[in-house]
Amino acid sequence: MDTATHFAMGFGLAGLAHLDPLVAASPGLAEAVMLGTVIGSQAPDLDGFTRLRGSAAYIRHHRGASHSIPALFVWTLTTFALVQTITPQVHWLHLLGWIFLAVFLHVFVDLFNSYGTQGLSPFSKKWISFNLIFIFDPFIFALHLIGFMLWMAGAEPGLLFLTIYLLLAAYYLVRYRAHRRVTQLVRHTLGIKGEYTIMPTFFWNQWTFIVRTPTHWYVGEVSGGEAIILDTFVRKPESELVALAKQDAKVQAFLSFTSYAHVEVREQRFGYEVRWFDLRYRTRYYGKSHYMFVAVVCLDKQYQKLDSFVGWVHRGEEQLAKKLNPDKGMQIN
Repeated sequence: MDTATHFAMGFGLAGLAHLDPLVAASPGLAEAVMLGTVIGSQAPDLDGFTRLRGSAAYIRHHRGASHSIPALFVWTLTTFALVQTITPQVHWLHLLGWIFLAVFLHVFVDLFNSYGTQGLSPFSKKWISFNLIFIFDPFIFALHLIGFMLWMAGAEPGLLFLTIYLLLAAYYLVRYRAHRRVTQLVRHTLGIKGEYTIMPTFFWNQWTFIVRTPTHWYVGEVSGGEAIILDTFVRKPESELVALAKQDAKVQAFLSFTSYAHVEVREQRFGYEVRWFDLRYRTRYYGKSHYMFVAVVCLDKQYQKLDSFVGWVHRGEEQLAKKLNPDKGMQIN
């Protein structure tokens, strides 16, 4: 989920904590729990500081070890120690329990969008993404805002947020059933034998999909009950040039994160451009299909690396050209 929703859930759990008689009866403990659940709901995303080491480090580590099973306990104990330092509590076990729930809920809900997490690490490095909820879901966020307004208006927070979270549990079930229906629709419409991945968008009735076969990638969308293929890519055996470019550390970080990377080789005036792009992140820029998340290696005609880049490119080829060694005037066609 996005940062704002995680914050909202942290405050929501502080309201839910009033179901605990000790929290409800002790304003000091209630304040400590709120501090703990808000910090705990953000703690796993502190891996964002890996951006300081560059995009490749961030891509390799974001939602990896920080969202693993051991991390649940590391973030909980760290947050607990911080809160106890600020406002010591006698009933510390209750505080510890609510902080753990906040950390756990953060990692749990992150499993349901397309980005996913390595939630079973260190037992498995596989990325888990259930593809049910968009990174920002307006219904989930709005329900929390309504809860906050009712809380400020005098509603009992424990029962209020218990109701809200029961509604959200039902919402996740509805999204699961919708995902199943759309998957069946796409399979029936396309009639292609392959591996289907159906992903949510910001809009309730719109989904995107990727179909992987031994020879092709198919990328499309579902809107108004109709499945349409938008892009088709031929999967080719890995060439010597691709294998060489694949040794780049930035590319390896990119490939460690996604199972939906397609690679293309383009001849350029300086030699060759080898580009991987993540098929999950398709958009349109000035009317052209564009994939925002890429890894690019530029090599000269002797296969010597000139430059490389990994990251998000929101404004098309012109933006990418500026990131690839602009001091040498490199132009990407």
